[in-house]
Amino acid sequence: MEYNLGDNPVTAHSWNANRTQIAVIPNSNEVQIYKYEPNLSDWTLLDNLDQHGLLVTGIDWAPNTNRIVTCSADRNAYVWTIDDKGKWKPTLVLLRISRAATCVKWSPNEKKFAVGSGAQLISVCYFEVENDWWVSKHIKKPIRSTVTALDWHPNNMVLATGTADFRVRLFNVHMKEVDQCQKVKTEWDTDDTSVPNLVAEFTNSSRGGGWIHGLAFNKTGNRLCWVAHDSSITIADVSKGSIVVNKLKTNELPFISCIWVSDRALVAAGHGCCPMLYCIDSNNKVQFVSKIDSSQKKEAAGLSAMKKFQSLDRQARINSDYELDTKHQNTLTCLRVHTESNNAVLKFTSSGLDGKIILWELNSLDKLLQGLKI
Repeated sequence: MEYNLGDNPVTAHSWNANRTQIAVIPNSNEVQIYKYEPNLSDWTLLDNLDQHGLLVTGIDWAPNTNRIVTCSADRNAYVWTIDDKGKWKPTLVLLRISRAATCVKWSPNEKKFAVGSGAQLISVCYFEVENDWWVSKHIKKPIRSTVTALDWHPNNMVLATGTADFRVRLFNVHMKEVDQCQKVKTEWDTDDTSVPNLVAEFTNSSRGGGWIHGLAFNKTGNRLCWVAHDSSITIADVSKGSIVVNKLKTNELPFISCIWVSDRALVAAGHGCCPMLYCIDSNNKVQFVSKIDSSQKKEAAGLSAMKKFQSLDRQARINSDYELDTKHQNTLTCLRVHTESNNAVLKFTSSGLDGKIILWELNSLDKLLQGLKI
């Protein structure tokens, strides 16, 4: 199913809990909230969040508390809550950063969120009840570059970060102010880190590789996937007690975003304009499965290639057929889970610079994975 919400590129999107409303960033300083009207089979604009002064760079919608968090190049973040009149009201978050905010992500329990930035640090934010405001604590060492991607472990304590210095780092961000349990070691902890709260660090390549575009934990938290600008997909696996890292260098254009669709399968998408399905085989190697987009460009009936060029030559026309063989006609910027069942994703959505939101179905995921040694 394909939705076109306007002419502007969509740089990110996020869904509410029951998937009847969607928040999109139309490549501007605003966030637009749309609601799907079944009677009209179309989307209607509910609200326009325009508090930011510069480009909005990240958004995440907490499904349980129904709060939206946004961050921007204006170095600010806002937590949006809906009032009695159905309007979204912003609350400023004190990030205390000197460069643009780049990405944001709620923790699974929605008590805190993390904001990456170009200031070479991460702001982990929580609500201080005594003063009735959102405050932040910084993670600085050993980050030496812009933070480009974030994701939380299911235990709400381990935060995975991707940066422009080709590294993925895991931090323990236990906060006594909001975390009721004690700080404990996780399966990801290694003993070779001398930096406080640094759980583990991975280099995308011994030769540098590409900067990290996106990363994601699976449902159980024992696998972490990241995609980088060198067209690679890397998975760190700790399910067998020790960390094993496997990397696949693909022939595709670089991926921007990735999501897990089952415990051993994931979807990645980016500059290639097509979502791609990958899985982990029995040897813990990353393996390509198939393209999710099976659409094909329609050829003119009865028109051979020779006749087509002869026609172009006679009419002195330039071939202006730039349409791609994919539903998306430009870079995919964001992937989001839409529908889940039994720890498997049935539907997911993608947004792109072509302004489209596309809903993809994975009902035949088992068939796609048949014949593979998983």
